Amino acid sequence: MTKEQELMKFLHEKVFDPILNSKDAPANIKSGVNLTIGRMNKLSAKKMVHYFWSALATDNAITFSKKMKEEGLSRFEDVFEEFRDKFNDEWLRQ
Repeated sequence: MTKEQELMKFLHEKVFDPILNSKDAPANIKSGVNLTIGRMNKLSAKKMVHYFWSALATDNAITFSKKMKEEGLSRFEDVFEEFRDKFNDEWLRQ
């Protein structure tokens, strides 16, 4: 498994799939998740890690995250500690 696949597997299990498989998640949130997946799939592992951290700080991402929280959906913020511990600089260098 490539680093990109490992990272995306983690995000699919922890964030993306619970939203995409939810009957209650609004269509606009599912669309945003699919857009994020599409963007991340085009990146290297290093750029995926950067994208993840940027998604916690940009205005658009913050607004989207608040909508997700209101809906009770999983978000990057909910897994950032596990993400940080797993996908760190050492992991990228391996």
